Order: sequence, then C-alpha cells, then structure tokens
Amino acid sequence: MIDLHTHTTASDGRCSPEGLVSRAAAAGVSTLGVTDHDTVAACADVERACAAAGLQFVAGIEVTAVLEGSDVHMLGYFIDPLSPALLDFLGAARQLRLDRVRAILERLARQGIELDADDVLRPGLADSRKAAGRPWVARALVDAGYVTGTDEAFDRWLARGRPAFVPRVGASPEEVIERLHHAGGLVSLAHPGLTRVDPRIGGFVAAGLDALEAYHSRHDEATTAHYLTMVGHLGVLITGGSDFHGDPFHGPSEPGSVTLPEEAFERLLQRAAR
Repeated sequence: MIDLHTHTTASDGRCSPEGLVSRAAAAGVSTLGVTDHDTVAACADVERACAAAGLQFVAGIEVTAVLEGSDVHMLGYFIDPLSPALLDFLGAARQLRLDRVRAILERLARQGIELDADDVLRPGLADSRKAAGRPWVARALVDAGYVTGTDEAFDRWLARGRPAFVPRVGASPEEVIERLHHAGGLVSLAHPGLTRVDPRIGGFVAAGLDALEAYHSRHDEATTAHYLTMVGHLGVLITGGSDFHGDPFHGPSEPGSVTLPEEAFERLLQRAAR
C-alpha cells in the first residue's frame, strides 16, 4: 500500500513520527509520505523510522495557500527538507499560524470562553518548527469541557461563519507552487473535492501544478472518478493518501485506508527523477 498523505505531532497529527511509522507498518503500508502542515520538522525522524521498519519514505509537506480568503492546500513531494529558502518561507507561514490562533483565542474570550493561550500554543512555542492550527484550539475546547468533541468545536466556534473564525493570511497557490518547485518538489492539489476550486485548476496547472490528489479518504467513488477524468484532460499526474491524523475528526483510523495505485506512484518517481 502507498499512502502519501499523513500527519504527525509536528503539525496537527496525534502520532509521533515513530508512532506514525509503527501504525503504517502494522496496517501494511509499504510506501509512506509524511505531509505535515507548513513544516518539515518530522521528515528526518519519519525517514529513520521508515528505514528501520523497511518502508519506502517520501519527504513531503502540505502547505496552506490562500485564494480569495479560502484555504487551498498544496502537497509537495520529493522536496529537499533542508532547503534554506523553503525553511525561511515555512518559518514565516508558521508565525502567521501562531498569530491566527491567538486571534481565535481572543474571539473566544469575547464569547466568555477563556483558554490559556500559552498552554494551547505550548508545542509551537517550545519548538518553532511545529505548526499551530485550529485543531489545537478544538482539542483545548474539549479538554476544558466547553464541547464534547472536536467536530462540535468546529461546528459551534471555529469553522467559517462561526463566532471565533479568523480568515487565514498567506501565500497564493501560484507562489506556493513556485516555492515547492524551488525546493526540488512535485506539487499536487490536495483533496480538490473539498476545496471546490475546479474552475481555477487549469490556472494552477499553467503555473506549474504537477498533480491532483484524486484518491483521498473524503472523496467518494464519483469524486475520485471525476478527478481521474480531469487528470487525463489536463495531462497531470495523480497522488493519493489517507490524510491520516490519528484524530477521529479527520476521518480514517489508520494509515493506508486510502492508497495510491502502484502505476501512479511510478509515474511520480519518473517525473521526480527528471
């Protein structure tokens, strides 16, 4: 099984790098890509754990671009996680994430919900390579007893249109594509069935987008078929994976619940080699 979309505690996943690899190996995954949000902090540890477990490792990342106020997630694969230019870019993106979480906490406080900002942000403050995000706030709301689960936290407070929502600020999809290419990566549009930017995908391809994530845990068969057809029309590659976080709010319970066909991965390898 080939799973190219997973997360660790370096961003909003619940598994350590070693824990992710252990669960992936137990599930039968043979090729694992780690794609934490706006950070490559876990890549080295996941690579070491994959080597020990006999898994093929793919260095990846999921960068959040902003298009007209909405998130557009871009997956980078085969990147150089030591690229100085990429690390500088990601550092700035993570600072924006910290600022956004603080703004969310301020909005919650105005609603009478008091959470300790330093406690919520502790992982990111202790290690600047870790990427903060709304799931950290959602889990704090659960722990404090304000909601019963992270899904309720988003539905009541954190999702777009809810009282504590704060719009994201960040780079455009075109800039993210350029940054990831400069770090040696291939770029795929993550879960396009969720972001609903089909009219803009042609422009992304013109800007250098290499692939679409047709296989995803929240794509049904019709959605997967739709993007496989689009891939054929656009002449781009295919990626796929579970989007495993180890958190019930994010869906799949184990890595490998969605896999990329071997022939699609071979095409990615061939393009990366060029």
